[in-house]
Amino acid sequence: MRWVVFNQKGGVGKSTIVCNLAAVNARAGRKTLVVDLDPQANATHYLLGSDADGLSPNLAELFEATLGFKLFRDEARGYVHHTRFDRLHVMASSPDLEPLQGKLEAKFKIYKLRDALDELEGYDDVILDTPPAFHFYTLSALIAARRCLIPFDCDEFSRRALYGLLESVAEVREDHNPRLEVAGIVVNQFQPRARLPRRLVEELTEEGLPVLEPAITASVKVRESHEAALPLPYLAPRHKLTTQFEALHAATLGAR
Repeated sequence: MRWVVFNQKGGVGKSTIVCNLAAVNARAGRKTLVVDLDPQANATHYLLGSDADGLSPNLAELFEATLGFKLFRDEARGYVHHTRFDRLHVMASSPDLEPLQGKLEAKFKIYKLRDALDELEGYDDVILDTPPAFHFYTLSALIAARRCLIPFDCDEFSRRALYGLLESVAEVREDHNPRLEVAGIVVNQFQPRARLPRRLVEELTEEGLPVLEPAITASVKVRESHEAALPLPYLAPRHKLTTQFEALHAATLGAR
């Protein structure tokens, strides 16, 4: 199954959610691929640490190869890198994705990522990380995926944006990918003792929106995990956040 984590707002924890769900999935015995489409490469660095610097071949090179005609192209599997973790692989991002975007849009290459992933065999799940904007790479990810997770970080601006995100998914489903569906809203950086976050989550639930449980609570352990380049299931298997990601996994990737 292909999953995409999508939100146009930065700082909502897309890469953290992607990498920790992928880690739980891999530890559960499922071969997992993370596709990092954000030029900031946060997911790539989270999974590879210092090995991510200047890594080649990367997704910028994959997309660049689609701009010209070649009788024989490199296979998609050549762009996949092993991580230090069993059954967990990554297609790495690069800052070079940014300047390529205009050329790719001009030549209407939005289906090329889907085509590349279609070539890959042997993966139980693919999880796509997206940039904090709705543009070529985000659209490519939504076209390639089957199910979408939307992070929500419990403020009023995020709530206002949420309805637009749902409309964007519906539009992509209508125009490009009829199989795409919203699998749920992931409440992230949740503060259970604060009144505003509790109220916002309750109101979204009352509206009938697919709010997933459990919420992922705010913790400095996430920053420690980023710094160590170790997703939480590897850094702190018994921490409450790890338990929350395991429960979220059971409600999403594990609910087959």
